Amino acid sequence: MMKNYSIKKTNGFSLLEVLVSVFILAVGLLGLASLQMNSLKNNHSAQYRTSATILAYDLIDRMRLNRGESYALTMTTTPPTGSGLKNQDLNAWITQINNDLPSGGGGVVVNGDVVTVSVQWDDARAENSSSASLKTITVSSER
Repeated sequence: MMKNYSIKKTNGFSLLEVLVSVFILAVGLLGLASLQMNSLKNNHSAQYRTSATILAYDLIDRMRLNRGESYALTMTTTPPTGSGLKNQDLNAWITQINNDLPSGGGGVVVNGDVVTVSVQWDDARAENSSSASLKTITVSSER
């Protein structure tokens, strides 16, 4: 006895499944790439904030070692010149800011025993902006 098998015409059906699967995989991989880019951008911005905070506390520590001097300095990117421990400290500090932060600058306000140190940098890369996006970290402490 012979069985009658009917063959269904399904040509191209498996190819369509493969195309849909590849499309879904491509969309997923694009999403992962976007997530990775945002993560790198935010990590870079956090690194700048951490460097700025460390630099602010560095100058406060230098000021505590040299209490006899006033370290008042307007926001600048140009290291001061001159001899003396105060000028050497400020010169090294501004130079380090310029090395660590893009378009970095620093300033110090002395009000009696309270010192306010500000570190500024351009964080346009994290903001997805072509124009300058200045960020500032301000630390206040007693000398």
